[in-house]
Amino acid sequence: MLSKKQVIEIREHLEKAQNPIFFFDNDQDGLCSFLLLRRFIGRGKGVSVKSYPQMDGGYFRRVEELNADYIFILDKPVVSDEFWKEIEKVNIPVVWIDHHELQSSCPDFVNYYNPVYGKTKSNEPVTKLCYDVAQKKEDMWLAVIGCVADAYVPDFYPEFLKKYPDLGIDSKVAFDIIYNSRVGEISKLLGAGLKDKTTNVVKMMKFLMKAKSPYEVLEEVAENREMHKKYNEIKKKYDLLKSKAVLVDRDKFLLFKYSGDLSISAELANEMSFRFPGKIILVGYVDGDRINFSGRGKDVREIVLKAIEGLDATGGGHPLAVGVRIKVDDLETFKERIGALI
Repeated sequence: MLSKKQVIEIREHLEKAQNPIFFFDNDQDGLCSFLLLRRFIGRGKGVSVKSYPQMDGGYFRRVEELNADYIFILDKPVVSDEFWKEIEKVNIPVVWIDHHELQSSCPDFVNYYNPVYGKTKSNEPVTKLCYDVAQKKEDMWLAVIGCVADAYVPDFYPEFLKKYPDLGIDSKVAFDIIYNSRVGEISKLLGAGLKDKTTNVVKMMKFLMKAKSPYEVLEEVAENREMHKKYNEIKKKYDLLKSKAVLVDRDKFLLFKYSGDLSISAELANEMSFRFPGKIILVGYVDGDRINFSGRGKDVREIVLKAIEGLDATGGGHPLAVGVRIKVDDLETFKERIGALI
């Protein structure tokens, strides 16, 4: 967790920011982190970062377009040197909040907050860190959604359950909550909304900035119709891929790859991990001559990073969840190494 001093510092940065821009990772943890801080100060614009694995230099133009006076980066472990060079020229304050191991340079002028490097090391989702900063009880439901989506059950979940007993279940397992309660349905709605075109993502964010309860998200109305439409569209494709993934050989590990116009590797990997506990799970989306894998399982980061040594590949993440990008031509080598390491 963040120290009291760090929480106070982040609040002070937020209070100074008159027109902040919030760059956040393109998932529920990133989105909910942004929403908690945005609803806390009542100002600022949010920009979902879709470039992977790093936040590239092209995002600087949004700083200029929106005339931002403060920059917040949420849930991104890698930021390109090109972005930092542009920021240094304009001398805008930067606050970077993350929970991954740092995978890129962090200039001295950046205010960096990460519990991984705290006195008591931890890596709770950025949503949890942002809720600790904002501390708005009325936004607890957003904090729960972001945390559980990132495979973490926060200490305030029992309090949420008392307020919304029909939405959750009494469990300490995040995936159990995701796949067996309406909390999971809300999480999937937000995840689907982030995969829509930019105009609809912006509309969803505006809706969520004002929503007063999770029931408003679950009920389809004019303000969130596109989000529900995208969710139903993705669910059909997801269910088809899931039906194929469960049939894959999983003697030593489960490796499933697919292609198409939709990347949902992280979501599939999460559910396969829940359905087949104890197994290393690798779900890959074929993108041209590359495959983007989402890995889940015990020590999966260590295993995967060893497997890509010497290959034209990139990867990183948490001990139990990792993302890696390899060349299609290296797939067989990758599989052989994973099997040997397991």
